[in-house]
Amino acid sequence: MMNYKDDDGKTAVAIVMNPYTGNFPIGFDFSEGPKYIETGGLKEKLAHWGCRLKQISTAGLTREEEAHQGCWHRLGLVLGHLRELVAANQRRRCFSIGLLASCNSLLGMLAGLQHSGGGRPLKVGLVWLDAHGDFNTPETTLSGNLGGMPVAVAAGLCLTRLRLQAGLDPVLPTKYVIMGGLRNVYPYEQELLDRSDVQFLSTEDLITVSDNIDFQMERLSKLTDIIYVHVDLDIINPEEVRGPNFPAPGGPTSDELGAALEKMFRWEKAAAFGVASTPYKDDDEGINRNAAYRLIEGVINGLKAR
Repeated sequence: MMNYKDDDGKTAVAIVMNPYTGNFPIGFDFSEGPKYIETGGLKEKLAHWGCRLKQISTAGLTREEEAHQGCWHRLGLVLGHLRELVAANQRRRCFSIGLLASCNSLLGMLAGLQHSGGGRPLKVGLVWLDAHGDFNTPETTLSGNLGGMPVAVAAGLCLTRLRLQAGLDPVLPTKYVIMGGLRNVYPYEQELLDRSDVQFLSTEDLITVSDNIDFQMERLSKLTDIIYVHVDLDIINPEEVRGPNFPAPGGPTSDELGAALEKMFRWEKAAAFGVASTPYKDDDEGINRNAAYRLIEGVINGLKAR
């Protein structure tokens, strides 16, 4: 699988940011969260961890696209640009670290890996680490929040036009999906999950860095060509990460989840990482930002151990 090391042994990485959330039907929300993580010393930390930062890029709308209407339509355009950035990084043998305003960026990250091979679409596996399943559809959601739907969209259960704008085609079979750390799932969403082939890692698996992580990564590696690992920061115990939109008690600490990520990224097909929904307001002591850094450090340690 892809080797991200330069000739001198340093790990080549590229930061991709998407500050657009697109969470609600009205408005086109913009978050400073990705920039908050990027400007807080991440470049220096990557160098300290033995990485060579090749590029920092941000997905956005062209001048012509700025005139388009429709929150979800505009989000789809941004996700298409995110796809292009991720695919280009992969072709240049740069490991993509996604700093993402919300989990809706999932579609662009997956599409970038899917179409990075230069030929047929690659089979992309997904490790989804979140307190929430985000497996709702417009028919099952109780909130109407698009941010609760991206995994269902990726699996082809709804919002086909948004998925195709992002460039994710074909859809992900649900057997290509591992969900970890779920603690808050809507009733109708649970019904969809029960009828799917999604596999699960428990919160305890993540906290203890159990052997089940390797079992699931081996299973997914046999099924797919390439794997994306996605974290919503609300998976972390709210006693540590403060201010998430939908806090869920009982999660791992950032140190525990960082160790689990290190284990995952020892697997050769794990090819990109994204961290979404970092609460940045009122984070004067940098607690939330440092939690994100500990996760990224775990990812880098896993890459270096290959």
